[in-house]
Amino acid sequence: MKVLEAGYEILTPISDTGIEELQHIERIGRVCYKSEDKITDDGESAKQFVRMLIANGHEAMIEHSTLSVLFTVDRGVSHEMVRHRLASFAQESTRYVNYSKEKFGNEISVIDIKNGIDDDGRMKKMDAEYIEKVYLEWLDAMKDAERHYMKMIELGATSQMARSVLPNATKTNIIITANYREWRAFFKLRTAPSAHPQIREVTIPLLAELQKRIPVVFDDITADAG
Repeated sequence: MKVLEAGYEILTPISDTGIEELQHIERIGRVCYKSEDKITDDGESAKQFVRMLIANGHEAMIEHSTLSVLFTVDRGVSHEMVRHRLASFAQESTRYVNYSKEKFGNEISVIDIKNGIDDDGRMKKMDAEYIEKVYLEWLDAMKDAERHYMKMIELGATSQMARSVLPNATKTNIIITANYREWRAFFKLRTAPSAHPQIREVTIPLLAELQKRIPVVFDDITADAG
């Protein structure tokens, strides 16, 4: 059994300064105001324009830009991600993937809960001794799930039947493609202190990276500490 950390990879190319992304939005949005003559080559007009759109709540214009991100998370987290209905998803299928095959190392992979525990408002206050006991109990449960899964496959069960014993912690790859407006809604909800600790594990660093790489669009969203 492999115990992995959660992570993400941005699949959509982003220009070096992120200005091209803003200029794309500006070119489209200025059609509404017939102010194309105010576009400047240095991108400063694009920054000002997109900032104005967001401040005025005219976010329909930023729907014209999209972003695809590959997440490595557990199945429980992915269940929350797919609730964002204005996004498109592609996810690793436990129906068709047989983890007893060599290409998967003849083992299941699970996402470690250690980082989640560290961000859990109640658990991080527990004594280290009890946190360790909880973690060892989790490890035992994961090993049991793997053993039962592999035994079912050995006995002739199909992967789509054997998957019923796989835990929520099972690692999955899921790609989310959404427009910038939906990503803003996603980050506001999924980086909040009330969000699940293991979804915050990937959404907070992703938001921070996008704030560095694409000016203005996500600057006003704050991922408060839990």
